[in-house]
Amino acid sequence: MKNKGLLFILSGPSGAGKGTVVKELVKLPENEVSVSVTTREPREGEIDGVHYHFFTVDKFRKLIDENGFLEYAQYCENYYGTPLAQIEKWLSEAKNVILEIDVQGCRQVKIKRPDAITLFIAPPSMEVLEHRLRKRGTEDEETIQKRLNTAKSEMQKAGEYDYVVINGPIEECVEDVLAIFKAENIKAQNAESINI
Repeated sequence: MKNKGLLFILSGPSGAGKGTVVKELVKLPENEVSVSVTTREPREGEIDGVHYHFFTVDKFRKLIDENGFLEYAQYCENYYGTPLAQIEKWLSEAKNVILEIDVQGCRQVKIKRPDAITLFIAPPSMEVLEHRLRKRGTEDEETIQKRLNTAKSEMQKAGEYDYVVINGPIEECVEDVLAIFKAENIKAQNAESINI
């Protein structure tokens, strides 16, 4: 049994399917997902504390000043951040902690936590990504274009990650990610056994 949990980072363009993958991962009792903080308005059906913690800009900046984030970034005029306290608690309980964050956030976390295991979830193509973004029906044309431009830039940074997983059929993507989680946990367990 592991003494400490592992920190996993899942990144990828908006619409790549990260959220769907994470929903499957947290069905397993050993996995927890960090709920990010954001200053953007909730989308229809989103619940505060479940999908995000929705903060005002002032409240977000106060937590920055208190060093309460593992990472934070500004994206499409809104702030997003990963609160630190809950993550540390879960890791000490030997839980795997999943961060669903962008490329910029991943870089920040890797500076503070070089042991984090990074996965980039990529769409099969930019055309598929655009279709997924439009199908959501949650953003105007200007925002969709911003997200597509950001996605192109993010895709160029996929090589910085430990693993790249293509999200074609979602079931296959989830299986691939679960296999990575299993392999990394076995590796950590074996490393702890050797160091006894």
